[in-house]
Amino acid sequence: MTDFVVDIVIPTHNRAHLIDTAVRAALQQSWWNTRVTVIDDGGSDQTQSVLARHFDNPAFTYIRLARNVGTAQAKNVGLLFTDGNAVTFHDSDDIPHRDKLMHQVRILTQPTIGADECLNWRMVGHEPDSILQVGVALVQHELILPDGRKLTIRRDMSLFDDVFPNMQMGATVPGEWTHINSGLFRHEVLARNGGFAPCIEEDREFRNRLIFNGEIVWIVPETLLTKIETPDSLTQSKETDYDSERRRKDRAMVWEKVRQWRVEGRVDPVPINLPDIEIAFVSNPANLRVRDIPMTDPTRAAVARSIARERAAACGVAAE
Repeated sequence: MTDFVVDIVIPTHNRAHLIDTAVRAALQQSWWNTRVTVIDDGGSDQTQSVLARHFDNPAFTYIRLARNVGTAQAKNVGLLFTDGNAVTFHDSDDIPHRDKLMHQVRILTQPTIGADECLNWRMVGHEPDSILQVGVALVQHELILPDGRKLTIRRDMSLFDDVFPNMQMGATVPGEWTHINSGLFRHEVLARNGGFAPCIEEDREFRNRLIFNGEIVWIVPETLLTKIETPDSLTQSKETDYDSERRRKDRAMVWEKVRQWRVEGRVDPVPINLPDIEIAFVSNPANLRVRDIPMTDPTRAAVARSIARERAAACGVAAE
């Protein structure tokens, strides 16, 4: 278990005032075999200079993109350039408990979790009495809102709200579920299901896709993450709030996949499509790797070119 490598991917955009706290909390995780990768999504503030203090840390990599691609695609960039046994995604205003990953890794590496015959395992592609590999470990979290209210998110059943909206639990904020950003995902889950859909409902769509396709999801019943909402957070901003036209269109796409699942019993993987990816700066090119995950051929070629270019530049030679 000690060689189980966890990648912590932190997408960010113009949040220099918050990012160092999130990075330090990630680097200080008690699970010792971690790598932290910040994806600066074409920002224009002082994020790079704020994080420069970590550039000598071999467990840290800062990647600044030449142009803004959005949160979902920034997460996908983090997937493309890492190759650990598991990946977790933290926002730039997330503060994980020091033992968060330790709890999650122990769940993902548990060899004796079985499919009890009292449950309908065949419906999701597993045989009763078989040994299961947990693919996703979620933790509960606390949410601090801009007005100072502090909520503890423990509504595990609301993970199914897109499928059974009739199961209401009196949520006090929209989307009050155990958050997918709290998850630790095995590489194999990503290899089977792909990355994030390029939309602003990417967490919701990703969550549903994994559940629909029979991935084993384990919820740790402990509050191990603090999420701090500020006026410029995605869920608080005017552009991406729950009443925006863009979000309504994205949610319609998510619900169409629910319909597909009801008819076909599963939904399609989402290959990452970033053929024009361009890296402006990497603090540690030696840490760049290629994850074996569904992606388009032009994306695979672009990733290979980017890695070759950055490593050649670090050596002071021109890439071929």
